[in-house]
Amino acid sequence: MRRIWFVILLTFICFAGMGQGTPTRTIFAYGGGFTRQFMSYVITLTKKENPKICFLPTATGDNANTINQWYTACEGLPMRGYVQRAFVASYTDSKTFEDNLLGMDAIIVGGGNTLNMMAIWKAQGIDTVLRKAYNKGIILGGGSAGSLCWFQGGTTDSRPKDLSIVKCLGFIQTSHCPHYHSEPLRKPLYFDNILQGRLSPGYAIDDKAGIVFENEQYVRTVAIDDKSNAYYVSVVNGQVDEKLLPVTEILK
Repeated sequence: MRRIWFVILLTFICFAGMGQGTPTRTIFAYGGGFTRQFMSYVITLTKKENPKICFLPTATGDNANTINQWYTACEGLPMRGYVQRAFVASYTDSKTFEDNLLGMDAIIVGGGNTLNMMAIWKAQGIDTVLRKAYNKGIILGGGSAGSLCWFQGGTTDSRPKDLSIVKCLGFIQTSHCPHYHSEPLRKPLYFDNILQGRLSPGYAIDDKAGIVFENEQYVRTVAIDDKSNAYYVSVVNGQVDEKLLPVTEILK
């Protein structure tokens, strides 16, 4: 009789644990700035009603205009919008970055100066918090600096005079090039950096296209028009190879 009850208990424990697997780690990287279509798509990725979505405007120094533009893009969407500023004070902020960010369903990073953003995140420990959010299954996303930050690195206009290479968080272990077709210097420089081994092969994205990654693997390409695309750029037989990643959905 004890053996029967033991088997029943063991079966119950096994079935109880089946729905508690490791969360899916998801990143939605798009090539340019946030749009209403992209924010609406982030909502669907959370698979929740009225999700909590937080905007990180660090790359623009928490610029008020950028924050207002984000709220405007999200106006009327079925979500609860929040902003996490990096320029804060202990006297006015009673919760830590971890307290705020790990309670979100999605975190969106804005464009701007990638180099400065990475430095601030590391100084404040936000980079560590974002890794925890990623492992927890909180949707991470963004465009421009907000897409570049999730990869090993890529080219940035964060320094004077010339585009240069910046190292980023490395959640996705490839390089990345945002603004692929809208900024003429981006594509040839990206090709040369990959060909010369200064950057690893990686993903290039037009401003109005985006890529979904799950558990560090490419899943799909989406876009908000039929002229925007994403690509995987690598070296094959000593030559740069640009592989089109076909758009599977036009966002409305």
